[in-house]
Amino acid sequence: MGYFDTLMADRYEGLHFVSDGASGLRGLIGLHSTRLGPAIGGTRALATYASEEAAVQDVLRLSRGMSYKAALAGLPHGGGKSVIMLPRGPFDRERLFEAFGRAVHRLGGAYLPAEDSGTGPEDMAFIRRATPHVLGLAGKSGDPSPVTAFGVLRGIQAAARRVLGRSDLQGLRVTVMGVGHVGLPLCELLHQQGAKLWVSDVDAGRMKVAVDRFGATALSPEALVAQAADVYAPCALGGAINDTTLPLLKVKLVAGAANNQLAEARHGEALANRGITYCPDYAINAGGLINVAAEVGTYDREKAYARAALIHDTIDQVLARAKETGLRPEQVADKMVEEKLYG
Repeated sequence: MGYFDTLMADRYEGLHFVSDGASGLRGLIGLHSTRLGPAIGGTRALATYASEEAAVQDVLRLSRGMSYKAALAGLPHGGGKSVIMLPRGPFDRERLFEAFGRAVHRLGGAYLPAEDSGTGPEDMAFIRRATPHVLGLAGKSGDPSPVTAFGVLRGIQAAARRVLGRSDLQGLRVTVMGVGHVGLPLCELLHQQGAKLWVSDVDAGRMKVAVDRFGATALSPEALVAQAADVYAPCALGGAINDTTLPLLKVKLVAGAANNQLAEARHGEALANRGITYCPDYAINAGGLINVAAEVGTYDREKAYARAALIHDTIDQVLARAKETGLRPEQVADKMVEEKLYG
C-alpha cells in the first residue's frame, strides 16, 4: 500500500517531510485530524529508527492515536505527532530543534508539538525560538508524566470495579513493565492505594527505586509477563501485547500507560478470547495530553488533574458499552471517537 492509500484509508490530513541541510534535520510531522481544533502531539527524537519507512509508520500510528485520545477525552484538539531521526554522529541540538521549529511554524498553528521520547522542555524552548506554536515549556504545564500516571490509576480503579468487582485497590496484584517517567509515579500511586507490585525495566537502577520505595518485586521482562496478577500495566514502548507475550499473560486486565500496546489489531481479539479485558491505551493514558492541552490559554494544574480524573468515567463507559454490545473495549472506544469526529 502506498503512502496516499494509507493516508486516505485512515483519514489522515497530511504527512510532512521536513529537512534542513545545515543542522542535519530529518523529520516527519504527521497530522491525522484538525477537525476538532489544532493538533497536539509530542516530538519524538530518536537515533534508533531502522529506516525512513519505520519512522513513517511510527509517526502515522502515533498521530492517529493522539487524534483518538483527544477526541475521547473531550478536548477541543486534533491529533498529530512528529519524529526526528537524530544524526548518528555529533550534532548541534540547539540548531537542530530551531530548524524543526521553523518547519512547525510553516504549518501555521495546525500542529502544536510537545515533549515525547527523547525530548524535553529545553528542546521545546529551542523550538519556541522559531515559532509560538509549541507546548510543554518550562514554567507552564511542565512534566506531563505525573498526570498521565494519575489518569492511568483512575482508569485502573474503574476497570477493577467493573471487571473485578472491587471497591478499592487494597491487595490488587499489578505487574508494571517500565518504571520510568510514568511507570514510577504510577507505582507510587498504586502503592498508596495498597496494591502489590511487580516491576521490570531495562534500567536496574529504576527497578531498585521501585523496590526500595514501594516494596515492589523486581523481575526480568520475561518473568514479569508470565507473573500471575490481576492487572498488567505496560508503561514502556509500544507493542507490549504481541505473539510472544500474549500467551504468557496470567491476568484479568491490561491497563497501562504505553502507547500502541497492541502490536497488531488482532491481538485485541486474542486478549478477549483469553478472557482478558483490555483498557484501550489512548483512553486510559490521556492524562499527559490533558495536561499539555491545558497550557493553551492560562494553565491551571488543578483543573488539569480534575479533567484527568474523568478518565475513570471514560473507562467505565467504554467497558459498560462493551458488555452491552458484545464488542471489545477497543472497538467501542473507536466507535465513540468516530462518532465525535465524523458523525
